[in-house]
Amino acid sequence: MEPRTSRIAPRAGTATTPAVFALARAAELVRGPMNEILPTLSEALAPLVAHTVAAELSGQCAHSPFKVHGEDGTARRVTVADLQELGPRVTPGHPWQGTAVVGGEERAVVAVASEAAPMAARPPLLVLLRTSPSGVLTPSEAEIVQHLWDLVTGHRHRLTLEAVPGAVAQSRSTAAERARVIAELGEAHEAALTALLGVLRSKALEDRAARSRAVDLAVSALVALRAEADRNQELTEEPAAEAFARLADSLKPLLRHSEVSLEFAPPEAETAETSVAADVAHLARAAVRALVLAMAGQRGVRRIHVRWQLSGCQLVASVRDDGPGELSRSALDTHRVAQRLAALGGTLAVDALPGWGTTVTATLPLGTAPSPRADPLAGLHPREAEVLGHLAQGHRNRTIAEELHISESTVKFHVANILAKLGVSSRGEAAAMLHSVA
Repeated sequence: MEPRTSRIAPRAGTATTPAVFALARAAELVRGPMNEILPTLSEALAPLVAHTVAAELSGQCAHSPFKVHGEDGTARRVTVADLQELGPRVTPGHPWQGTAVVGGEERAVVAVASEAAPMAARPPLLVLLRTSPSGVLTPSEAEIVQHLWDLVTGHRHRLTLEAVPGAVAQSRSTAAERARVIAELGEAHEAALTALLGVLRSKALEDRAARSRAVDLAVSALVALRAEADRNQELTEEPAAEAFARLADSLKPLLRHSEVSLEFAPPEAETAETSVAADVAHLARAAVRALVLAMAGQRGVRRIHVRWQLSGCQLVASVRDDGPGELSRSALDTHRVAQRLAALGGTLAVDALPGWGTTVTATLPLGTAPSPRADPLAGLHPREAEVLGHLAQGHRNRTIAEELHISESTVKFHVANILAKLGVSSRGEAAAMLHSVA
């Protein structure tokens, strides 16, 4: 998962109860970018529910309704079907505690549903995989968990209502198309099973003929299902080259009757087929269009160059003009480019050189960084790295909690994550690994 640097800690000398810790994180939840909500929520709930993975299934985002945060190995095994299976057991407003098969194994879980998003087709669901099978939430702890999830879903619902009309229309269109594809997948699956059962029950066919017919039906059904699944993926991802081509097509009419000429530099060949999440591609196109319009409105601009690059785990969109070089960041505020990029964890940089033109660069994260890492410590969050430093000095949980102004429960949560991420079984082994790479 992406490292996080923004943290809220209680003032030195104050007691940190789970409720106070959760309240501090609540402020961070509503002011942080959308892609940081689940990690922040996971950290806020850690003192109440020690867990290794947090997963959510929410209809508020048409492009990515399913999100997972936590230990890479376990998180990769959690599926949408797991959460859909849990959904009917959970009553909105009443957290559910028990065991369920998640990620292919029986796990102790806490599941929470919310009614704070009235437009959602189903109540948004949050599932936490407990670190230990023992332990039960008290009524007051369950109430805090419920309130935090209601806060998250209510916040997202408000953002959805306030979204720009174009983005809302695209989101609804995408959601409707995905619903249609999913319905067709279900119907195809049902038809295939019915046909197979008909063959297997037929008394007019011998065993060999029945097996041959059943195999043919199964192969045909698999081909059809995979084709439908590919169509579903196309609704949530775009190849980089196609996403850029759509951008170019949308820009050309804007300056068709202008003296300003457009130049395009598409993604390099080796990254042209790299998949870009549909919400990232849409936001990058919207940002570039706004930048082009702002630049074209300057005096003396004759040429605008638009370029996309996929570098590491980022999409870098740069727009450069040959104008007076006086375009300021404040001039872009009317288009709310920086704010819209921040919603997905993106950034905006303006480099104006008087007499030579202006270059504006929008950077958007493509997703989680690749899991293989040369440095075994690279996967630790900043707070986990701090805790590991104290472990290396032989400090106990109480001392670490006092030094970092957090609760002992939070320290235990971080220690469990550190041991899991480093693949070690004791605090001493984790400390030794830190010394070995220092």
